[in-house]
Amino acid sequence: PIAEEAGLITVIGEWVIRSACAEAAQWPDNIRLAINLSPLQFTNPNLTTVILSSLSKNGLSPTRLEVEITEGVFLAENAHTMATLHQLEAIGVRIALDDFGTGYSSLGYLRKANFSKIKIDRSFVRGAAQSSDESIAIIKAIVALAGSLGMQTTAEGAETKAEYESVRSLGCGQVQGFYFSHPMSPAQALALVSEPTGEPDI
Repeated sequence: PIAEEAGLITVIGEWVIRSACAEAAQWPDNIRLAINLSPLQFTNPNLTTVILSSLSKNGLSPTRLEVEITEGVFLAENAHTMATLHQLEAIGVRIALDDFGTGYSSLGYLRKANFSKIKIDRSFVRGAAQSSDESIAIIKAIVALAGSLGMQTTAEGAETKAEYESVRSLGCGQVQGFYFSHPMSPAQALALVSEPTGEPDI
């Protein structure tokens, strides 16, 4: 938010895209990279060019990149925003809808882009582990909705074994959070993804 208010998010965002693609180019081909994009980055007419350039320079396939956006992208929806989303889809970049279940969470947003994934907000993950009927029902509904639309689901913010097991039992295909790891350096990340895990895709 501070970077957005200071007008620096575009510059910082471009640096993140370039740096992340350079790091991911060293990873095994079956490991994807996810980058969070601010709604304000979509006001940059060069966003698609920056992403394409970063992918090309590092020899990274667009299908290995996933951009995570929130519903904030659609709150000030305009033709340029939608054109950028469709351009990213056209080149093969995956698009995930982040923090789903919070804010306005209009189901209409799911028609705005060809989302590959819905990310379930941490508040529901925590609630499910505490046996909250409301959280459990919401997660089940999101999982069913995503499945019917051909999308994956990722439960965000799992910090304990109980949280992990609860969302897995509710059908979430992917889980992320401190239960697996805290933020790490590029060198540590490279070592982690280079380890044989037996998993076909991460």
